[in-house]
Amino acid sequence: QVQLVESGGGLVQPGGSLRLSCAASGRTFSTYAAGWFRQAPGKEREFVATINWSGGATYYTDSVKGRFTISRDNAKNTLYLEMNSLKPEDTAVYYCAVKFGGTSNAVNEYNYWGQGTQVTVSS
Repeated sequence: QVQLVESGGGLVQPGGSLRLSCAASGRTFSTYAAGWFRQAPGKEREFVATINWSGGATYYTDSVKGRFTISRDNAKNTLYLEMNSLKPEDTAVYYCAVKFGGTSNAVNEYNYWGQGTQVTVSS
């Protein structure tokens, strides 16, 4: 069992930056692939980025490529999402999640989820 707690969300102006963190409990965090997803009001949860267990492989949805960076520190049991050049359409609740095996962009393949953190991009 892994428990995940996100932090770092908030209100930011367009063009601004935020860094989300996801703290994981348990000693096995380093064995999981991890991902960030987001859900805007009235929309389905969507993939943002994923990273493999070592941090050596990362993948992003097209809309965030070049603006967002996913990373992890296994010694600290923490997953990160650095978000730059934020746009109003990035507004959503952001969730971290982990899964057994390799990376994936599929919501239903992830085994454990955090409670989410709100990101609002508005002037």
